Amino acid sequence: MNAPSQASAPRALDRATLRIAAVVVLGSFMSILDTTIVNVAIKELSRSFGTSLSITQWVSTGYMLALATVIPLTGWAADRFGTKRLYIGSIALFVVGSALCGLAWSATSLIVFRVLQGFGGGMIMPAGMTILSHAAGRDRMGRVMGLVGVPMLVAPIVGPILGGWFVDDISWRWIFFVNLPIGVIALFMASRILERDEPKPHHALDWSGLLMLSPGLAIFVYGLAETAAGGGFKSPDALGGVLLGLALVVAFVWHARRKEGALIDVRLFGSRIVGAAAATSFFFGTAFFGSALLLPLYFQLVRGESALHAGLLLAAQGVGAMVTMPVAARLTDKTGPGRIVLVGLTLVGLGLTGLTQIQSDTPMWMVEILLLLMGMGMGATMMPAMTAALSSLQRHEVARVTSGMNVVQRVGGSVGTALLAVVLSQQIAALMPATGVSEGGLSVARAVTPAMREAMLPALGRAFGHTFVWALAIVALGLIAATFLPRKRAVHDTGEAAVATVID
Repeated sequence: MNAPSQASAPRALDRATLRIAAVVVLGSFMSILDTTIVNVAIKELSRSFGTSLSITQWVSTGYMLALATVIPLTGWAADRFGTKRLYIGSIALFVVGSALCGLAWSATSLIVFRVLQGFGGGMIMPAGMTILSHAAGRDRMGRVMGLVGVPMLVAPIVGPILGGWFVDDISWRWIFFVNLPIGVIALFMASRILERDEPKPHHALDWSGLLMLSPGLAIFVYGLAETAAGGGFKSPDALGGVLLGLALVVAFVWHARRKEGALIDVRLFGSRIVGAAAATSFFFGTAFFGSALLLPLYFQLVRGESALHAGLLLAAQGVGAMVTMPVAARLTDKTGPGRIVLVGLTLVGLGLTGLTQIQSDTPMWMVEILLLLMGMGMGATMMPAMTAALSSLQRHEVARVTSGMNVVQRVGGSVGTALLAVVLSQQIAALMPATGVSEGGLSVARAVTPAMREAMLPALGRAFGHTFVWALAIVALGLIAATFLPRKRAVHDTGEAAVATVID
């Protein structure tokens, strides 16, 4: 190992890399925006199609299932067809799905088109990250991941605001049509800017693994969705889905450890760095997406805000993330990701600690400060954790680990959303007096009349505070995992150039 030198300092991002980053950010922003923009329109969709909320909710759940199902294919598809072709094809399928969703004539047709849209959207992010990691190299991974992290943290803030505006003032169809101009621009930029790479298939498609992992993830997410909808594991579909899904995923892990060329090389996740990064990303994703469910519900159910105003109040998180993300990216390249992630998760934990004390009359300025603090922590956590995993890999390993890390994040988000929805439902049922509503889950709170809501506000506020305790506990688990991330940056001599990597 050589001592650090001037030549080994992280190189600045050149113009070519920045142009590639712009293509990846645009595609990623579009796909992530669509995961959040629909949530504020669920009630309007239910009214327009004359269906119940439990059916209309599958507009979101079906998309999530499609994402979880297709992501494991990304690594193989990138090797088989080339990352540029895969990226362009994924965006094209996403745009076609978006157009069909905007033209949907029934709830059933919309759900089917959302699944099609999800098949395209699931591969956009991992394929784009693979392209960018190849262009940047190990020594600049932190800064380029900081750029890719912008849509991952900003889109969930912009989505509810934009969706609320479309629903209130234009038409729900525009929550899908808005993807068309963005997608066309992304396709044009990708075809002109991205360099063509030759397909280099290392292995045939792992059909056995595909038939275990993709259905396993889909069934597991279905079980979680049924758990959230029914308020617990009382439903056979909920408990059976979770158990069967877990069994299939465990079977895939056993299969992948023994098979060369498995769909996801789980042996790479056995290394300390990649394993710690995956665990950190899972727990962070669980707390992040779970809190993303709780916060708009708090603003609407407890504070009486409209969907648009709730989205505007969430903007503090995006501001906090944009403040810390560029700084975290540079420090990751210079010092290693371990310290940065620990600081980020600590900030998220401090924000959640404050939210555990939230009440129906908590000053709004105090809530906004807590959201700003959480946003700052998010900006210093998500991409540095991904950087830690990718910086320790060989070039041919990047695509498969990237798809695996995205699966971990998506499943973590599904777990967080379902888990905290269940906890909140149970807290509401325990703390609020009987409302006479026969349905379970969050429908209890939705069915409360304005007169009843005023009397129940203190209990409703406490229900949210207690639920945030679970999110805080999940972040604590993420902190434990993050202690195993590398905290130093060192230089290895490759014989051609000094390449910076992170080590313990």
